[in-house]
Amino acid sequence: MSSRTSRVDAAGSVVPPQDTYLGMPPFPTAAKHQLRNSQQRSNLTHATRTIRGKRNALVADKDDWEQLRSAGAAIKDEVLTHLDEYLLQFEEAATAAGATVHWAPDASAANRIVGEIAVEAGVSDVVKAKSMATEEIGLVEALAAADVNAYETDLAALIVQLSADVPSHIVVPAIHRNRAEIREIFATNMGTFGEPAPADLDDDPTHLAAAARHHLRQKFLAAEMAVTGANFAVAESGSLLLVESEGNGRMCVTMPKTLVSVVGIEKLVPTWRDVEVYLQLLARSATGEPMNPYTSVWTGAHADDGPTDVHIVLLDNNRTDILADEVGRQTLRCIRCAACLNVCPVYERAGGHSYGSVYPGPIGAILSPQLRGLHDDVDRELPYASSLCGACFEACPMEINIPRVLVQLRADVIDEEPALKPSAERAAMSVAAAGFSHRTLFDIGEKAAGFAHRLIRNERGITSVPGFSGWFSTRDIATPPAESFSSWWARTGGADDE
Repeated sequence: MSSRTSRVDAAGSVVPPQDTYLGMPPFPTAAKHQLRNSQQRSNLTHATRTIRGKRNALVADKDDWEQLRSAGAAIKDEVLTHLDEYLLQFEEAATAAGATVHWAPDASAANRIVGEIAVEAGVSDVVKAKSMATEEIGLVEALAAADVNAYETDLAALIVQLSADVPSHIVVPAIHRNRAEIREIFATNMGTFGEPAPADLDDDPTHLAAAARHHLRQKFLAAEMAVTGANFAVAESGSLLLVESEGNGRMCVTMPKTLVSVVGIEKLVPTWRDVEVYLQLLARSATGEPMNPYTSVWTGAHADDGPTDVHIVLLDNNRTDILADEVGRQTLRCIRCAACLNVCPVYERAGGHSYGSVYPGPIGAILSPQLRGLHDDVDRELPYASSLCGACFEACPMEINIPRVLVQLRADVIDEEPALKPSAERAAMSVAAAGFSHRTLFDIGEKAAGFAHRLIRNERGITSVPGFSGWFSTRDIATPPAESFSSWWARTGGADDE
C-alpha cells in the first residue's frame, strides 16, 4: 500500500510525501492486507468500542435525542435546498466583518489560493489545525511544493505526520496506533520536525501529551500564519466555529497574524440558534462527551484582537454535483463525527487505510466516490465495502441513510460499466432477472426449488454450487421450502391450513 514518505531536508524544511492515497489498491486487496495486521486490529477494536460505549451512555441519557437528530437533518436539508442564498448571505456578512472570502471550485484552486496567501504574507512555516477539507485537497503537499512547511498541531494528526503515515479515522487520525508505537514515533522523529522528545520519554499518555505540547509550543510562538477548517459556518453573521478537545485549534485561530480557513460549502447553518442543535449532536457522537472542551468562534478580523488578516476559502470540489443527486445529496449533511466508523464491523476489522481515501468507513464509502467520481477501481469498489447491516444509519446523528446511498452507488457502478467481465455471479444474476421478469419462468423456478427441497439432506442447506466456491466459502443458503407461496395460495386461497 502506498504511504507517505515525508522527511526533513538538510535546511530543516519538511519535504512532502511523494504520494498520499494515490496508487492505493482497491478495497478488497487493501483490506486483505490490513487484516493481517493483528496489532492494528486490536488497537481499532479497543478504541472504537471505548468511544462507542461513551457515546451510547450519553445518548441514552438524552430524552430528546431522536428529535435532535431529526432537527439536525432538517436544518441541513434547508441549507442544501437554498445553498446559493445562504452562501451569498455568509459572504456578505463575513466580508462586512473584515474577512476576505475566496471561492474555490476545486482542490487545485483552493491550494493555489492558500499558497498565494502564504507567499504574500512572506511566511515559510504555517501551523495547521486538523481539517478534513485540507486533507481532502492535499494542502500540506501543495504548500510544500510552494516552499511552505505546514505543521500539524492536533495530537493525532501530529503522530500521523511524524510517522509519514496517512490518517485512518475522521476524528482520531492515529486511532490505529497504540501508545507504545506513539512513544517510538516521538522518540525517533520528533527532533527532525522541531523540538525533540525528552530522552527518557516513556509511553505514559500524560508524558506523551506533555512532549507534544512542548514540541508544539515552539511552533505556535514562531508561526505568523495558521490554516484551519471549520465545523460550522453561520450564514447570518459570517462566523466560523471550530470544536476540538486539545486547545491547539484555539491557538491557531488566535496567535498568528494571518488566518486562513478552508471550509466546505456544505458546512453552512442559517442562524446561531441552529448551532445549538449541532453542538449537542457532534460532541456526543464524535468523542462521547456532552460538550467539546474547546469551541472557538471567530467573525472577521479585528484590530488588536487575534489575526488581523483573515481569509475564508469556500470549497466546492464536486459538492454541487452531489447536491444535484436526489439520493446522494443527503451525504452533504455529514458533520464529520465518525459515529458510523465506530459502529462499523467492516471498518473495525479492515481499518481506515483500506478505503484509499481521507474519508474512511461507511461515510467514506459514499462520500469519496461522489467527490472523486467512479473513474477508477478504488472508487468503484468502495460502495461494496459494506455488509449493509445498517448500524451506520442508526448511529448517524444526521439521519444519513448510508445503506440506501451505497445501493444507489452500486447501481451507478453497474450503469457505468455495461461491458462487465463474464463471471458465474453475473450469469446467475442474469438468469434471476429473466426469471423474475416472466411469470412462466418464475413458476418453473418455484417448482425447481421444491424439487431441490426433496434432494437436500444436509441440515445446513445448500453449502456449495459449482462456480461459486468463493461465495459459499463463508455462506450457506437455507433449504428451499417444500411448497412455494404461490402454490400454497392457489391451494388454500389464503386460508390457514387445518
